[in-house]
Amino acid sequence: MNLRKFLVPLLLIIFFSACSSKDSNVPVIGFADAFEDETISQAKAGFFDALDKEGFSEKNHTLKVVYRNAQGDIPTLTQIVNYFISEKVNLIASNTTLATITAIQRAKEIPVFMMVSPVPGNMKVLDEKGRTPANLLGVAEDLAYIDTSFSLIQTLLKAKGRKLRVGMIYNQAEPQSVDALNRIKSLASKNNIAIEALPLNSSADAQLVTQSLLDREIDAFFANPDNTIFASFETIIKNCNQRNVPVFTSEAGLVKRGAVAAFGADIYQWGYQAGLQAAKYLKSGKRDNLQWEMVKVRKRVYNPSSAEKYKISIPANFEALK
Repeated sequence: MNLRKFLVPLLLIIFFSACSSKDSNVPVIGFADAFEDETISQAKAGFFDALDKEGFSEKNHTLKVVYRNAQGDIPTLTQIVNYFISEKVNLIASNTTLATITAIQRAKEIPVFMMVSPVPGNMKVLDEKGRTPANLLGVAEDLAYIDTSFSLIQTLLKAKGRKLRVGMIYNQAEPQSVDALNRIKSLASKNNIAIEALPLNSSADAQLVTQSLLDREIDAFFANPDNTIFASFETIIKNCNQRNVPVFTSEAGLVKRGAVAAFGADIYQWGYQAGLQAAKYLKSGKRDNLQWEMVKVRKRVYNPSSAEKYKISIPANFEALK
């Protein structure tokens, strides 16, 4: 009998069984990005840096990551979450609102750690008793900080006694985008500011919609927290700069991409905060003492080149982004 003929396959079975046993002890994360964007990607970097700090990384074989990007397509996002469920991931990390909503709607038993998402009430995911989904964790932001961000326009621009006209684009399909618009309209009416707003539900229409808005002779553009704004920002900022209209925002990441100034969440730190919470869950395997948190790190930031272009004087308590 040729023992080698039987021994080699047997050893291979033992080897792969051992590897499988070892891998079964390594937690698996399903990370869902709703779309591709350089600002949003900072949250992903922060999330995994926090996990690495807490001892979880693919490099050290203490973590397995299943990463998927829906590229802005909602059916694809649904398929991604379904795949995570079939793979029995330990947790789902959801980056931006659409990813979070899809995850909690379909993955009822898997903890979802959100980032770059609004508070549950603004996502319209509370139940009839006003309760947050039991598996929703991570870090969210409310709309209160928008008040400070929007007020920067009146503070930094010199209207010389006339009524300022501020342009906005919003996504009718995103609850937090509509809520942000309504909040800003209310704030603007109290401060003698006129709002010109147009809907944009696809980044493919960004050029046409932005130019239509600029034709209304606005004094400034305000980029609110909206996934379509993030995805279309290069088109928006290019058209605004060509027409000498400064862009303000509530998102610090957009300042680095050309907006004049913002008071808003640090996107990297947003993801980092969510990552620290995810690490706590991976260590204990329980979510008993965990609940979703508010963003902790916000910054007043400005873009030196944009401020210089529009001859805008920036207060000393703002941090320069380059």
